[in-house]
Amino acid sequence: MAKVICVTNQKGGVGKTTTAVNLSYYLAKDKKKTLLIDFDPQGNATSGLGFDKTDVESLGVTMNEVLLGTAELAKAIRSTKYKNFDLAPTTPELANAEVEITGQNKKFTRLRDAIRSVEAKYDYVIIDSPPSLSLLTVNGMIASNYLLLPVQTEFYALEGVAQLLESMKLVMRQANPKLKLLGVLATMYDKRTSLSSQVYAEIEKYFKQLTFKTKIPRNVRVAEAPSHGVPVGAYDKFSKGAKAYKEFTKEVEERTK
Repeated sequence: MAKVICVTNQKGGVGKTTTAVNLSYYLAKDKKKTLLIDFDPQGNATSGLGFDKTDVESLGVTMNEVLLGTAELAKAIRSTKYKNFDLAPTTPELANAEVEITGQNKKFTRLRDAIRSVEAKYDYVIIDSPPSLSLLTVNGMIASNYLLLPVQTEFYALEGVAQLLESMKLVMRQANPKLKLLGVLATMYDKRTSLSSQVYAEIEKYFKQLTFKTKIPRNVRVAEAPSHGVPVGAYDKFSKGAKAYKEFTKEVEERTK
């Protein structure tokens, strides 16, 4: 049975998609059969793996149709250029699909039901959710075993986190009692500044042992990789960012044993 991890933060620009892509990549490198579901209408995980999120015709079935219930998830899954690593892509049309199902039945459990149809084939399913507390994000939480929270080590880093955790508790009470917070990942960490150290200390103080030891550094290679349609580990495996994501992935595997 696959371990399903929802990567989320209602703040944008915190490295959420970068974390989802690179975690998936390193899990696959470690011979774990991995499916990355792009469940963010921005489609950055899709383009970050070299697919054209604007070319609806060439993509064929995407998460839009899966959410609407007009196609099975298996039909949306694409092989990437990396062994053990599959992608369920999306396009900006996913935002329209979200609006369309608002008044329909089972609107909160569509992703969970879709994943159940394929999870036997995978060791891990990673969901890249939108930077908002939306219907899509709630679907991601209900479908998952774990919630992974990337937090940028900058001013206002913890803003909105309390609200997100309240939403998590609500989902646990009403729809998914097995949901756990896998941990909090410090991203865009700059060891040269006292601010990054102070924010990391605040994260540790608040989340204690749930804080990952690995910190993802502010790194130009991490920033460049998506524009080339590849994970940072494939772009420059010797970069500080790649090494950090590799170490972080080991921590994730340890916590999900």
